[in-house]
Amino acid sequence: MSKPPDLVQGTLDLLLLKIIALEPQHGWAIGQRLKEISGEELQVSDGSLYPALHKLELAGWITSEWKTSELGRRAKFYSLTRAGRRRLDQEAEHWRRVSSAITRVLQLKGV
Repeated sequence: MSKPPDLVQGTLDLLLLKIIALEPQHGWAIGQRLKEISGEELQVSDGSLYPALHKLELAGWITSEWKTSELGRRAKFYSLTRAGRRRLDQEAEHWRRVSSAITRVLQLKGV
């Protein structure tokens, strides 16, 4: 599924920041890592991934550098900036609060 329409706004940014925080990676590897970590529940198309990466770079949360990939091809590798680390921490805390609130609502018992 490519950036599911029911995904909470901004969730893709949070997921990308987290994956890039683990280690600098190129776009294709970031998409594969998201798919792998999520047990193939979350997948993102190139049409959603690269604009999101570009937006994060324009915001100053990630930087990019051309390097050679593991397959010997030139690829743009993305790294988290200090501002990106702060943003990731803020977004992760926000996600924890929202998901906790949603869980409380879903746990309501009918009368």
